Amino acid sequence: MEWFKKSKPALVSQPKKEIPDGLWTRCDSCSDIIYTKTLEESLWVCPNCKYHFRISSKKYIQLLLDDGHLEELDQNLRSGDPLGFRDSKKYPDRVKAAQQKTGRNDAVSSGLAKIDSIPISFAIMDFSFIGGSMGSVVGEKIARAIERALERKIPLLIVSCSGGARMQEGILSLMQMAKTSALLGKFSETRLPFISLLTHPTTAGVMASYASLGDVNIAEPKALLGFAGPRVIQQTIGQELPEGFQSSEFFMERGFLDKIIERKDLRKTISLLLQYMYN
Repeated sequence: MEWFKKSKPALVSQPKKEIPDGLWTRCDSCSDIIYTKTLEESLWVCPNCKYHFRISSKKYIQLLLDDGHLEELDQNLRSGDPLGFRDSKKYPDRVKAAQQKTGRNDAVSSGLAKIDSIPISFAIMDFSFIGGSMGSVVGEKIARAIERALERKIPLLIVSCSGGARMQEGILSLMQMAKTSALLGKFSETRLPFISLLTHPTTAGVMASYASLGDVNIAEPKALLGFAGPRVIQQTIGQELPEGFQSSEFFMERGFLDKIIERKDLRKTISLLLQYMYN
């Protein structure tokens, strides 16, 4: 039969079109695939489910502060190695690697800033530096931020994002909880406002100290908040946890938060709070 003899055109492979890295981002909540530029324009909030991606401290500074400017102080502080701690690597090597990766000296930046021309003492944590863990440097910089607010008689704003105390510094890390809490007790006597902004995640020793002691405690939607992680709690008590356990919404329902604020409204809300509580 003739059609068995018909020649077929050779298959020509077409060059594969590669998608540049970072062009699309998958939402951690709804798994939607989102054009990364769209995410950037929406302040890294999923347009489908409103999930708030974790963003860097630099982006929060640009979002919250006048001209995106922080007069950063205490940048010379560095972590010691009181325990000679070593896990998969020596603690000083771990700190050095985090410094090289992030371009910062530790997990918190602090200094002086303004929001709508209102002067504030400001501190912000960054999860990219060893999980935003609180060692002696973090505790000292938070303490100095509180002391600056006391000396200058200005409001205090702390943005928290942390996995908790830094185990490599042992008791020196845990002591920061008492030190910062005691200073905040002194600060509260001045009647000056302390606004605490909780982002995803804010847990353990940080949540158990300064992060939960604001005159006003606000959080972003669906942020993980709490002391121990939900898996640890479930294994300890041997019971199923309620739906949404340790989310911002769960905390709000039980009176641990004053307000849940979407990222696009944070600056406006904090500005209104400062005008009402300070001016």
